Amino acid sequence: MSWPTMRLSEVADFRLGKMLDQRKNKGDLLPYLANKNVRWGEFDLSEMREMRFEERELETFSLKNGDIVMCEGGVPGRCAIWRDQLPKMMYQKALHRIRPFETMNEVYLYYNLSYRAKSGHFEGLFTGSTIKHLPKEKLALVEVDVPDLPTQERIAAILSAYDDLIENNRRRIALLEQAARLLYREWFVHFRFPGHETAKFVDGLPEGWDKRPLIDLTTKLGSGATPRGGAGAYQEVGLTLIRSLNVYDYSFHDDGLVFLNEDQAKKLANVTVEKHDVLLNITGASVARCCMVPDRHLPARVNQHVMIVRTDLDESSPFFILHSINAQQNKEKLLSIARAGGATREALTKDVVGNFEILCPPNELITLFGDQVEQMHEQAETLSALNAQLTRVRDLLLPRLMDGRIPV
Repeated sequence: MSWPTMRLSEVADFRLGKMLDQRKNKGDLLPYLANKNVRWGEFDLSEMREMRFEERELETFSLKNGDIVMCEGGVPGRCAIWRDQLPKMMYQKALHRIRPFETMNEVYLYYNLSYRAKSGHFEGLFTGSTIKHLPKEKLALVEVDVPDLPTQERIAAILSAYDDLIENNRRRIALLEQAARLLYREWFVHFRFPGHETAKFVDGLPEGWDKRPLIDLTTKLGSGATPRGGAGAYQEVGLTLIRSLNVYDYSFHDDGLVFLNEDQAKKLANVTVEKHDVLLNITGASVARCCMVPDRHLPARVNQHVMIVRTDLDESSPFFILHSINAQQNKEKLLSIARAGGATREALTKDVVGNFEILCPPNELITLFGDQVEQMHEQAETLSALNAQLTRVRDLLLPRLMDGRIPV
């Protein structure tokens, strides 16, 4: 069975957001969504910016519950549904706001657009040679399948059931990550570690603690390279190549993962990623973001924008290294170093990372911390792997529901 199709302009209202111009913009400062905040099916609200909006602009550029937010450039077509995650949220010109008419279920329309974007249906509409764009006039030409409203609602309910499970697991992962961060802060920032009641302090530090450079605590500090041919050389399957867009603080994002064939992987054998390796972004706007590699993507390689930080297990714990790099004070230092000298592109060198000092307690305390956090990490890994499976099943169902191959 196939459904009738209609152009997006016939089933939804849509517009681009406000242009960011600090010299011309007036009004009150309000948070806004930028391209980087929109992921596939979710929003990353960890880094929000503000822009000035006048009273007369609030209705035009504010988001409402159920709006579909889609990237105009970068990864055009990437989209998610806004569910009032934060109040008074606005959006800027790099994003389309799509608001379905009453004849369309917003969840169904989101899945339809997401499916078409991921399966290449939009590519003939893109403009730009290096950075792709999906202008408003081109978006208006996008065709969507339009079954009757009850059918839309049934399809949306089936697919939403998977996303609800995925979101629930994401919340559980976030709680585990928060618990690990709080434990690090309690023990190594506020010095309320086991036995602190009887500890002696010298110059503000517990006796026996010192600062050591990462080079003394690691067996490998190294980044990789992009295979010859750039994006055109990437494979649909094969060995995972991790790039900076996959690395966030404490968490790994599967969006945008690419793969290498056997010959490409051999040329990058010296940057093979191993279990419990810490990954650190060393160039660009995402510099200093840091997480641990997920087991499900091993074996893997990294490109030139990502550094492998491999812990010497006789000297420290990879979980302690991860949380030390991501600790607020250390993160601020790394960002300051990366941005020093007026460089046009933020960067961290191997020498800088190797000489970067972190506070080190006695090994028995590091081991105790590592053992506790590893348990949290393993639980989060299990949930992440389950989400990957749920995502695969949902993505298999999606096109079959959209074209009527699975009756609803």
